[in-house]
Amino acid sequence: MEKNPYIELAECLLPEEMVEYFDVVKVYKTTETLDVTLEERAIGIAGYEIGQLRPNGFYEESVVRDYPVRGRKMSFHVKRRRWIDTATGKSISRRWDLVAEGTRFSKEFAAFLKDMLGQIPDYGPLS
Repeated sequence: MEKNPYIELAECLLPEEMVEYFDVVKVYKTTETLDVTLEERAIGIAGYEIGQLRPNGFYEESVVRDYPVRGRKMSFHVKRRRWIDTATGKSISRRWDLVAEGTRFSKEFAAFLKDMLGQIPDYGPLS
């Protein structure tokens, strides 16, 4: 089946580490924002045997700001997958390092802002 061209375009905008592990499930555009919703793929976690983990829904979504696109604020709405270890019943998730420490900015965007401005500005709430 051919991929939706809008989803394919949105994937071109993703930070590199997200393309391998997340699917673009929704793109929402307004005159001021571009919001891309991502869901972690159910591909397991390194160090666990096949069948040892069972997908068990998602954690509450996190919002990560990224480079503006065509004058629109860009935000990724990231849904991390929750897993259950079938042997122990414990909840497990993959560790992600998607944002710069102390911010809601992607690491790449935060590095760019810090380089250009000498600091990472606080733009207030994400809404």
